[in-house]
Amino acid sequence: MNRSNFLRAAAAAALFACIGSASAQAYPNKPVKVIIPFPPGGTLDFIGRSLAQKMSESTGQTFVVENRPGGNGFIGADAVAKAPNDGYTLLFNASTFTTGPMVAKAPYDVQKDFSPVVLVAQAPLALSVNNDLPVKDVAGLIAYAKANPGKLNFAIGSTGSAGHLSTELLKRAGGLDITIVPYKGTAPAMQDLVGGQIQGFIDPLLGAMNFHKTGKLRIIALTSKNRVPNLPEVPTVGDTVAGYEFYSWYGLWAPAGTAPDVVAKLNAEANKALASDMKQKLVDQGLIVNGGSVADIVKFQSEDMAKSQKIITEGNIRAQ
Repeated sequence: MNRSNFLRAAAAAALFACIGSASAQAYPNKPVKVIIPFPPGGTLDFIGRSLAQKMSESTGQTFVVENRPGGNGFIGADAVAKAPNDGYTLLFNASTFTTGPMVAKAPYDVQKDFSPVVLVAQAPLALSVNNDLPVKDVAGLIAYAKANPGKLNFAIGSTGSAGHLSTELLKRAGGLDITIVPYKGTAPAMQDLVGGQIQGFIDPLLGAMNFHKTGKLRIIALTSKNRVPNLPEVPTVGDTVAGYEFYSWYGLWAPAGTAPDVVAKLNAEANKALASDMKQKLVDQGLIVNGGSVADIVKFQSEDMAKSQKIITEGNIRAQ
């Protein structure tokens, strides 16, 4: 190659490098779709919409939330798995995203078809009981269940959910003989708990808070390691059952193969959102705010999936 050709080639390479750099820096340069694979309302929707709003404000581009429910979250998640991996279609989901495929066949592979972006928050679960049940704490619940084997009915909002796994864990750790009753979602289960058709329900704290504060049910314990600031009088299950700890958790994912610089940009923007006034809003709802690097969520997801798989296998949990 002569000198003039070499200089032209070098100039072209530099130009392409600049274009690539500018393209990466420009992301996002159009609206980003954030799919939430469950109906509006509830903890998942609240956190997802809060995050999308803050990321819209920070980037100057719209992060549009689209609720795409169905199939225990499989339909919406599958849409993201099959979307172009350009960073413009994302999944915001709860931990049922990783556990659902352990109890039913999913049209995707959690670990192969998605790129984790960030661990957003963890939600302590509330152990709630109907007001007519003559128990005030976990010790009383265990004693009552042993004195009345098979007579307590505990709801689960969906098979394989955090509430389901935490109920199985309590059942095993406390030696409880209780009947688990599957429901199609949190709302009908909560209604039946208030109405007395069932006696207990373990679900994210946010969903039970208003019922507890208005005296329609009693939260007798939380599944977190420590008490939460907005309910300091409520003990943890672990105060009675040593070592007991369980959470629902929420994260952001992109399709597998999304460029590392785009994933890093999304991670940085999400962390910025979680350091804003959004953090206090989540804390006020009893949530534990996480954030952290991409490596952090990869490690957390792997460890949590192993823990959940153990509970599912030992409990022989399968989709109804």
